[in-house]
Amino acid sequence: MDIKSIKEQHKLLKKWDYNWTPLDKGYTDKTLYINVGTTEIKEKNVPSEMKEKFIGGKGYGLRLLWNATKPNTKWDDKENEIIISSGPIGGITQYSGSGKSLVVTISPQTDSVMDSNVGGFFGPFLKFSGFDAIEIQGKAEKDVIVFIDGINHTVEIFEAPAEEINSHLLVEQLTEIFADNDNEKKSIGVVSTGSAAQHSLIGMLNFSFYDPKRKKVRLKQAGRGGIGTVFRNKKIKALVCKIPGVKGNLNNVVDLDAIMERGKRFNREMKELDDKQCQMRQTGTAHLMEIMNDHDLPVMNYKFGSHPDAYKINSSVWKSHFTQNHPDGCWIGCNMSCTKGIDNYVVKTGPYKGQVVIVDGPEYENAAGLGSNCGIFDPEYIIETNFYCDTYGICTITWSTLTAFIMECFQNGILNKERTGGLDLNFGNSEAAIEMLHQLGRGEGFGKIAGMGVRKMKELFINSGWGEAGFLNDIGMENKGLEYSQYMSKESLAQQGGFALTNKGPQHDEAWLIFMDMVNNHIPTFENKAEALHYFPMFRTWFGLVGLCKLPWNDVEPENNAQTDEPAKVPEHVDNYVTIYKAVTGREFDKKRLVEDSERVYNFQRVFNLRRGYGKRINDNQPYRAAGPVTKEEYESRSERYDKQLKEKIGFDPKGKTTEEKMKALRKYREDQYESLRDAVYKRRGWNNNGVPKIEFLKKIGMDLPEVIDVVKDFQ
Repeated sequence: MDIKSIKEQHKLLKKWDYNWTPLDKGYTDKTLYINVGTTEIKEKNVPSEMKEKFIGGKGYGLRLLWNATKPNTKWDDKENEIIISSGPIGGITQYSGSGKSLVVTISPQTDSVMDSNVGGFFGPFLKFSGFDAIEIQGKAEKDVIVFIDGINHTVEIFEAPAEEINSHLLVEQLTEIFADNDNEKKSIGVVSTGSAAQHSLIGMLNFSFYDPKRKKVRLKQAGRGGIGTVFRNKKIKALVCKIPGVKGNLNNVVDLDAIMERGKRFNREMKELDDKQCQMRQTGTAHLMEIMNDHDLPVMNYKFGSHPDAYKINSSVWKSHFTQNHPDGCWIGCNMSCTKGIDNYVVKTGPYKGQVVIVDGPEYENAAGLGSNCGIFDPEYIIETNFYCDTYGICTITWSTLTAFIMECFQNGILNKERTGGLDLNFGNSEAAIEMLHQLGRGEGFGKIAGMGVRKMKELFINSGWGEAGFLNDIGMENKGLEYSQYMSKESLAQQGGFALTNKGPQHDEAWLIFMDMVNNHIPTFENKAEALHYFPMFRTWFGLVGLCKLPWNDVEPENNAQTDEPAKVPEHVDNYVTIYKAVTGREFDKKRLVEDSERVYNFQRVFNLRRGYGKRINDNQPYRAAGPVTKEEYESRSERYDKQLKEKIGFDPKGKTTEEKMKALRKYREDQYESLRDAVYKRRGWNNNGVPKIEFLKKIGMDLPEVIDVVKDFQ
């Protein structure tokens, strides 16, 4: 169907005019509320207390969601919201990585609060249109599109029956519909998902950005926790935002010169140092593949830490696929250029077989997860699956981990071809794996079971009598209902905490401590680890409050960084962020206050989870596969290492002992270590032994709001 015919089928349900508020010091102090069920649209003022205590981004999302929901609100209730907010720094174009948004909702996977960060144009464009955040509530009866017109200052809701549902087609259609000419395409941002999101609990959101070099619309993902599923449950097909364009100082900052000076410093580092360090401009995060193969690459559902075939999907392979010498940033002015793309890829399977498309990625997570963790070392399969996960609206991290779980279940007879509807889902079977994804896209077969996620699959398999609960819980790599991202934590106790002692579940955006802990042994004591598990989650939380990407912080480093007192923190870049925040907002600020601002929001999220029945010690339990070898095969693959640890760390002589006896001793030691770490981290974070923030600590950090204290008082 042509664009004109598609547009003719739109049915306007509501049009709302508003008075535009320009940004001042990074804020408009206005938020946009839309109920897609009742078609109510209104503007809200941001209370001064919310601005002071919650800053922006994730903080605004959490505060708005708390106010909109009750303790027993379910993910598919009308009152659940999707909130998108950038933050005061978000949208500047003079420093790399300044285009991030945070999306917040009640998760279909975890039943608790989910946040996910994402690049692309929509978040900054929303700000430029006059709003620090958008909160979407209600459920439409039929598919709708919300259009925020930042040029004419109107918001429209209309039925949209004719557009495609899958993202790679939908975003192209909507960009064509709302751009009056080719030049306007770069002024449009679209949020969408795909068909698999509506058939599963693991849907994600795609945020578009226009690539003027390629003249194509591309996608970045808010992947974690099923936010796309909530989006489709509300019958939203897309959000669209259009602005007049992007120019120098739309944030109306206090000191633009200071921001530009720091931006020039960073750009010089990228030009002079990136090729010697992480090669982000050539391979993006995929540069990690061989590094992790030397230091525990997840292989076959995190059983093994390396594989002889890993070279087939290492960074040189991806570099050969990625189009080079393109300014691959997902936000205007980002000089890191890590958003790699594979041009002119011919789709080989499924409904789009034969189409020529651009594939955004793969990033490290996709290459390791879809590849080695599933025992598949075929780059073509990884590219194909990456493309379909994106357009179908499925989180690639989640899909990778649950596929690996399914394959181990198949290997152990918990699943068989009768139970999978004929799919031979052994490790390495790429043909069956891609068919399972297509089934989910169609909403049928075993694909729909896979789309439940690891936690609910474990429950199904146990209740069906297919497998033993202990084994399934040991190998099912989820915590709080969220699947693990693609790092092995067995030999890094700190990273075990970095995954399982999180608010939302095991995502490395809170803390990535493998090298500090496992490789360099910079944090040897429980107290050292606890300090790292306080600072890094707080520092990274701050990125999500202000609209920043974490990659420019430490994926390129100043030449003298190794000589600084705390090289893991990249102190010169921390100083950049302090300077930029002050230059945008005019607020008095230093690195100490950076952590304090994050502590308030981090602890608020912990209490929010507590309000929903979670946020306690039991919810921070980890699957044993995250800590040590579950199977005999696993132990014996590294028997020399494990035997040495038994002897030196426990005083247990492995000589003459069976593998089962050695595994039992090692397991007790590693589980005890995790409990000791948990105690140390809770103490450092100001929480009691049950993982609940102490009232005196909440008062100390300024998060002693009456409604917060009312939740925690019964757990003291």
